[in-house]
Amino acid sequence: MVFSSLEFIFIFLPVFMAVYALVPPKYKNAVVFGGSVYFYSIGFTDVGSGNRLMYTVLFLLTMIVNFILGEFMDEFRKLKRLWLLIGIIFNFSWLLFFKYSAFAIENINSLFGADFTVKNIILPIGISFYTFQNMSYVVDVYRRDTKAEKSFINYGAYISMFPQLIAGPIVTYSTVAEQLRNRTHSIRKVDDGLQMFTIGLGYKVLIANQLGGLWSDLNMIGYENISTPLAWLGIIAYSFQLYFDFMGYSYMAIGLGSIMGFTIPKNFDYPYLSLTMTEFWRRWHITLGSWFREYIYIPLGGSREGSSKLIRNSLIVWLFTGLWHGASWNFVLWGLVLFGLIMLEKFAIGKFLNKYKFIGHAYMILIIPLTWLLFAVTDFHSLGVYFGRLFGIAPQGDYIVNAGDYAKYWGIYGKWFIAGLLFSTRIPAIIYKKIKGSPFCAVLLLAIFWSAVYCMYKGMDDPFMYFRF
Repeated sequence: MVFSSLEFIFIFLPVFMAVYALVPPKYKNAVVFGGSVYFYSIGFTDVGSGNRLMYTVLFLLTMIVNFILGEFMDEFRKLKRLWLLIGIIFNFSWLLFFKYSAFAIENINSLFGADFTVKNIILPIGISFYTFQNMSYVVDVYRRDTKAEKSFINYGAYISMFPQLIAGPIVTYSTVAEQLRNRTHSIRKVDDGLQMFTIGLGYKVLIANQLGGLWSDLNMIGYENISTPLAWLGIIAYSFQLYFDFMGYSYMAIGLGSIMGFTIPKNFDYPYLSLTMTEFWRRWHITLGSWFREYIYIPLGGSREGSSKLIRNSLIVWLFTGLWHGASWNFVLWGLVLFGLIMLEKFAIGKFLNKYKFIGHAYMILIIPLTWLLFAVTDFHSLGVYFGRLFGIAPQGDYIVNAGDYAKYWGIYGKWFIAGLLFSTRIPAIIYKKIKGSPFCAVLLLAIFWSAVYCMYKGMDDPFMYFRF
């Protein structure tokens, strides 16, 4: 079940919110916990009931173990390093097994000519996100940045909270600790939350999904058979699709959190307006960047010990960032390229790009889709073919390319490109702020909502792209 589905909007959410509104305040976290576990358990639509139960039990087990480790750290401080080590091994063992074991065995077979086999392992939904949240809690209690939670219901509500469970934002315990114990509920928060949810739904269904159609078309045609202009249109469409897909989910998560009285941190700050890749990654998936900074980069020494350590620590962070997004060599390459660009900006061109903003924007207009291409195409041969098409280099073989193919697809998708360009700027937010609360705004939001519902009813919807991470 995803947020942009009729089942969620018209069945799960109304039932959940009705129960949540009716129970006394002291039971609301229990409703969040129970409802979120149910939401998680029905999310595995492509596995048998046995696997669905297994993944749900694993999800609950991770909460139980990390909750106990937090308690032990509070009660038995002399052994806190042992509890931390157990937490690291326990949490990351599951992530390594489900996400990286097949990748590791594949490479061992390739390097040593072995013939190890591994059963088809289905990645549990959201495991990267809830692993990072569990781990951040254990580390924060270890460092005494927060006190251990004494209520398992509260802790379970924190980890399992369905608005941000599947694809973030990554919420640290200290961010919501006070809200778990004492949060306010109001009609204003519900209204703001519903508006934010509707805007996110529009981004996802009315922009991301529509532009995603072009990328799907190119994969059907074959990269060898597309012209250079169409290749650029395709990767720009993918760049907008990824942005509005993930930002739309984050907006919906923030809106749902607000309805329940929670303040969930924002995850985006107009990253496509950045002048450098360094700035871009301060604005894109903000909570993931904060997690790596707080729990990897700074503990390694950050930039405090000179340039060589800064380079080393940054390299480690970007390798982890690449692998976090996927168990494939293209993600490793993607992380290394980002590391190289950020170091280039740090030591050479960053000040220039920030000073001359037109050049900075032109640089990012080129760099953003090129780096997302590394992210999008997992096969290196196909990746090479696509780069060749981008720069007019024909692959070997007899391929038929329609030189005017881009005109056809611009005619189909052009309006969505214009929408993507407009809504990646601050202009719509400025307008929304001015009209918010007016009858016109209410009518506009209703139009967005029912247009999205119509698209979902017609089957014009896709799962969120970040679910696979």
